Amino acid sequence: MQTHAPMALSLRAPQTPDMVPKYFYNIVPDLPEPLPPLRKPNGEPVKPEEMEVLFAKELVRQEFSKERFIPIPEELRETYLELGRPTPLLRARRLEERLGTPARIYYKYEGVTPTGSHKVNTATAQAYYNMKEGVERLTTETGAGQWGSALALAGALFGLKVRVYMVRISYLQKPYRKVLMQLYGAEVVPSPSPYTEVGRKFLEKDPNHPGSLGIAISEAIEDAVTHPNTKYSLGSVLNHVLLHQTIIGQEAKKQMEELGEYPDYVVGCVGGGSNYAGLAYPFVADRLAGKTETRFIAVEPKAAPSMTRGVYTYDFGDTAGLTPLLKMHTIGHRYVPPPIHAGGLRYHGVAPTLSVLVKHGIVEPRAYHQTEVFKAAQIFAQAEGIVPAPETAHAVKAVIDLALEAKRKNEEIVILFNMSGHGLLDLKGYQDFLEGKLKDYEPEKIDLSYLPKIKE
Repeated sequence: MQTHAPMALSLRAPQTPDMVPKYFYNIVPDLPEPLPPLRKPNGEPVKPEEMEVLFAKELVRQEFSKERFIPIPEELRETYLELGRPTPLLRARRLEERLGTPARIYYKYEGVTPTGSHKVNTATAQAYYNMKEGVERLTTETGAGQWGSALALAGALFGLKVRVYMVRISYLQKPYRKVLMQLYGAEVVPSPSPYTEVGRKFLEKDPNHPGSLGIAISEAIEDAVTHPNTKYSLGSVLNHVLLHQTIIGQEAKKQMEELGEYPDYVVGCVGGGSNYAGLAYPFVADRLAGKTETRFIAVEPKAAPSMTRGVYTYDFGDTAGLTPLLKMHTIGHRYVPPPIHAGGLRYHGVAPTLSVLVKHGIVEPRAYHQTEVFKAAQIFAQAEGIVPAPETAHAVKAVIDLALEAKRKNEEIVILFNMSGHGLLDLKGYQDFLEGKLKDYEPEKIDLSYLPKIKE
């Protein structure tokens, strides 16, 4: 447990333009072991120039960079200011009182961005770098629609056409996210779709296939490589995406400093890992440097338990095997997660940098069923007034558990978590919860025998 200043009385940390970072933080040089390289199916490492068919050259440079800090172009930083950064750091005093805990709970609220989540941080960066290189069109996937709506907005801001392959079950469950993307000018198609060979293959087997992020990624990649002046844009997993999100944690550090606080626990939900890395990595840097003993709790759904039940090995990032192989905690690229409402967490793997931290015990994973996370979200909503996105609700559940544990032990701890998005366009999930229609899912068996065997 950290040594703390007297209890902070303010419920809101200061928000000033100078708190928006001038650099992205890249955790790669600080990891406890070298980051395993991206590999081809034959085991050969992927060369940076081979990734340029998918991504803008500057994004590829960032992906392979070993620089600790990467400058943020002033034009991009000004865009962050226009979109509402720095975002608020709030204290959940009413939740503390409701739980009767001595813990002090803070949350970084990314739901104030125009699209309602953290995703706009990397969407604007990726659109900016692609625009600078003359790219005209971007393709991407989306689960719950948070990422798709963020890239749709970024495309509108920087004059790029956007096509979003939206996981079919989310396309049906979350129609207003589809409307938001279309309002920003993006084309939205349910995945699997008839637009790609990958999509047609899955539709032939099952015309009502619910889809998955892995399939949607495959479709977006196929689309990008088969159309001129088109690049692919990814919302999580790869390092260039995660480092863009570290503006969240860098802001949070400055804001907590203003309050005389430092977290004992940093909590967040994990699908691919972008929102959690965005908040946690600047604090992880302090722990890796031996300055703190902060614990890092990463929360996933039991329906897609890549960190808690997966294997740390090489796997494809998509279902069709179009991506390079990434070394990560995975439950297998053929796994199709069940239709839980936290669409952004329905992914089979985890970011390679985050996987290294899990391997070394720096990040501690936990998994919950969706019924218990919705109950936690209702408690938070009644106490604080904000309805969390179903993804964020996983983090809320872990925070409440930590706070109640502190109550039992009578420990005065500080908990920080990422309120990575609001749930105002996820009310169908809450309706199902209130009407007792939610189902819990958990794979009985995870078969990874089909994964490629890579010699390192």
